[in-house]
Amino acid sequence: MSGSAGLPLLTGPLSRTLVRGPGTPREGLSAAAFLLQARHLAGQLGDGDVVNLCLDRGHFLVTFAAAMLAGRRTLLPPSRAVEAVAAIVARHGPATTFSDDQVAAMLADAPASAADDGLLPGIPGDRIVAVGFTSGSTGEPTSHAKTWRSLVACSLANAAMIRAVLPPPHPGAEGGSFSIVATVPSQHMYGIEMAVLLPLLAPAAISTRQPLFAQDLAEALAASSAPCVLVTTPVHLRAFVAAGLSYRPPAAIVSATAPLSVELAEAAERCFQAPLIEAFGSTETCIIGHRRTASEKLWHLHAELELDCSGQGTRVSAPHYRQPVLLPDQLRLSADRRFQVEGRCQDLIEIAGKRASLAAINAHLLAVPGVLDAAATQAGTDGSGVRRIQVAVVAPEVEDRQLLQALRRHLDPVFLPRRILRLERLPRNDVGKLRHSDLMALFEDG
Repeated sequence: MSGSAGLPLLTGPLSRTLVRGPGTPREGLSAAAFLLQARHLAGQLGDGDVVNLCLDRGHFLVTFAAAMLAGRRTLLPPSRAVEAVAAIVARHGPATTFSDDQVAAMLADAPASAADDGLLPGIPGDRIVAVGFTSGSTGEPTSHAKTWRSLVACSLANAAMIRAVLPPPHPGAEGGSFSIVATVPSQHMYGIEMAVLLPLLAPAAISTRQPLFAQDLAEALAASSAPCVLVTTPVHLRAFVAAGLSYRPPAAIVSATAPLSVELAEAAERCFQAPLIEAFGSTETCIIGHRRTASEKLWHLHAELELDCSGQGTRVSAPHYRQPVLLPDQLRLSADRRFQVEGRCQDLIEIAGKRASLAAINAHLLAVPGVLDAAATQAGTDGSGVRRIQVAVVAPEVEDRQLLQALRRHLDPVFLPRRILRLERLPRNDVGKLRHSDLMALFEDG
């Protein structure tokens, strides 16, 4: 039960395992031991907000919990780059940054045991506990405050999403539990939802491993406890599938942060021998829907959410939101609470009186055999005042004429790229997002 008014910091028996993997005891870190660490750390955080830069998932998790216990907000910069962190602190500080080394030193003298009063700490539901920042993929990063009530509600919906695809016995059953292996950083809102909130609020244990390469993932899955959920992104999935390794099958896969093609979803399900769920969400709203992309076109809207679609985007409202959130996406809701994503408002383009979306062009680009990565955008106006399409591609074995020939099967000629910029890699961040400003800089430099 909760020891104070509010919503519990964590759920389940204190004997359950919360964190597994390198850096934890052989049997994993229990919820009871974790709570001792969090309380110990909370007394050392000082004043102001917390910028949690820990890479170790156990350190990040305990620092996040300690900040809540101390009544501090956690700021989540869109990047760990020095300039990005400094800009966030300058705008939203005062704040103190915490690294793995600092947290490890602060936990060195944490008590190994304490009297168990049976009480779990409660966090006021209306307290702002985190401030997320958009990635800046469509402009400058913007801040979005998260109350504990909203994060708890989102976590319950995400747990239900995962339970629906796990084989019996699943977390809905008495004593059911699952483990999580995630390739995404804890600092990203998707990482917060899957690698921080689920371990706290669902019968889930997070692995301290963050595999970025195929062999690392194979080792992490082999070492995980079953049933295991792989949390990843399309960029990582594409590399894992292309590696041609044999992986220990997870019970399920969750993918987010960028659109997932049907072809990649099908290939991933074959490669991992597991169902793949694509999550739809944003920093502004957290995850609001999901689908099994290999077999479903429409998305299932999560419980308690309502959509109001207009020409300016889609307004999302829920009892746990402080106010409705306007997404720059055109979503069309059906009577059975499923929705279709028609594209981002800023992605919808018009050339010569014809309309298309940059997202669709990107999807067709990535579906071309031999294209490893690609991104499309509109160039400045040409001599006739038209903004033509230009693309940056990573496709060393595909010639320009082959690329255009493949695109002609799907695109009107006015949307074929007039410029193809070839690169060894695109400057995506650690969750696979590509800032619009970085993309445009490539064409300026190229």
